Amino acid sequence: MVRRVAVIGAGPGGLASVKCCLDEGLEPTCFERSEDIGGVWLYTDSTDDRRVSVYRSVITNTSKEMSCFSDFPFPEDFPSYLPHSLLLEYFRMYARQFDLLRHIRFKTTALSVRKRPDFATSGQWEVVTETDNVHESHVFDAVMVCTGHYQEPYLPLDSFPGIDTRFKGQYLHSQEYKDVEAFRGKRVLVVGIGNTGGDLSVELSHVAAKVFLSARSNTWVASRVSNHGFPVDMVSNTRFQHFLSWLLPSALIRRIKFQKFNSWFNHANYGLASTKSSKFKVIINEELPFCLLSGTVVLKPSVKEFTENSAVFEDGTTEENIDVVLFATGYVFPFPFLEESVRSLFDDNRSLYKRVFPPLEKPTLAIIGLVQLTGSIMVAAEIQARWVTAIFAGWNKLPPLSRMMAEILKKKPPVKRNPSERENLKMSFISYTDEIAACAGIKPSVLRLLLTDPRLALAIFFGPCTPYQYRLVGRGAWSGARDAILTQWQRTLKPLRTRVVDDDSSSSSSWLWMCLLALPVGLTAGFLLSKHPRPGWGPAQGL
Repeated sequence: MVRRVAVIGAGPGGLASVKCCLDEGLEPTCFERSEDIGGVWLYTDSTDDRRVSVYRSVITNTSKEMSCFSDFPFPEDFPSYLPHSLLLEYFRMYARQFDLLRHIRFKTTALSVRKRPDFATSGQWEVVTETDNVHESHVFDAVMVCTGHYQEPYLPLDSFPGIDTRFKGQYLHSQEYKDVEAFRGKRVLVVGIGNTGGDLSVELSHVAAKVFLSARSNTWVASRVSNHGFPVDMVSNTRFQHFLSWLLPSALIRRIKFQKFNSWFNHANYGLASTKSSKFKVIINEELPFCLLSGTVVLKPSVKEFTENSAVFEDGTTEENIDVVLFATGYVFPFPFLEESVRSLFDDNRSLYKRVFPPLEKPTLAIIGLVQLTGSIMVAAEIQARWVTAIFAGWNKLPPLSRMMAEILKKKPPVKRNPSERENLKMSFISYTDEIAACAGIKPSVLRLLLTDPRLALAIFFGPCTPYQYRLVGRGAWSGARDAILTQWQRTLKPLRTRVVDDDSSSSSSWLWMCLLALPVGLTAGFLLSKHPRPGWGPAQGL
């Protein structure tokens, strides 16, 4: 019987894990190597300890209503997209509300997590920690690893001939970047066009003499702001749109997405992406198109090699007098504290059952938050933690090891990819959260709600798939979930009401008409799914 649980890391996943342990009557002890909660969102000017943290100007890519803990909405006066300081304040409010801090040991590093000799029968772990150079050994019934996927910078210097032998300028990983001052007046090459590479290119363009952005892959650029001014994830991450993506052919869905991206600006004209490519990534950046249009950022292909003061690109062009090369090439997650016999079981998150459990004879080790979704990682981490702690407490069970292994092998890609490629982790937000919620027995049924609470059913199916939906039923149900769902748009608009103007248009009435017109589609969907269920869908899981 699991009782004592070690939680490694006090970021958002670790905080949710501690709370979920307490909700299930377990005894968590969280080990956090820094002096505060927040994980990567705990900003620091220093890079000496190699701790990964956000840069000074970062703003969240997912909105507050789509990113909150499911039973703890953000304050209504918080903006929809948050700087790191406000997000950290929210974490502290959450920790105070549920009395989590007394379960966290700060400035304590987990050095090793190893199976006990009797693991096959007990499932217990020996955890060795270090605090102020003093080592201490502990025995726990279970371990939840909440260190995420921003652990160690991935710096593939071997892929860039000359960077560490001929190039006389400076090079660094984005993990070392904090603000623009060190780059003022310099010619900077940013390598990598993920969200970080795009953000840093835009920010540096305000002070650098010139910024070049090297992109290897087709990249579509999206804005946080939807056509009507709402947070884009609240408009796009709905069960209705998710159902249409399931219903329509994938080629048609891809074409619709490309047309949507190109309705903002033609990506081919900017050299970013082509509609003919089947492999692509999507980044969030409102300013990058204008920087490219104004020439303050210049897009380049992959780097072929470096000379003493220049970069040679795959298309044969050369940019001279490069002062700094900034690698935005992502991170790897080696979990150095796990013993090799455990670490070798998973080389990426696809080797974990449901992206959570390594295939062990006793399911007492869980990896929380090692997923990259088309939505908030915080939401997924909390749902994972609720499922995991319910298993530890004996309320849920996992299938036999052989069945778990079969599912892992079925979903594992045949070719090992570049460790920094986020596509290796990326999954549909609603698909994944619904999958874990169904395992935990906390996924709502839209069809059942349609009979008992039509207003709520319509809000769930046509409105944003906010985390409160997973507090309506099952263990941990929250009495405030219904109200939180029905008032989510008010909390979104509240921070904008600093100057009120008269407007006769009624967005709420138009939204209601849209729901009523689309209702037959939802009813037809429920009928079709009950007669012809497809994987991941059906009456057992709800729409």
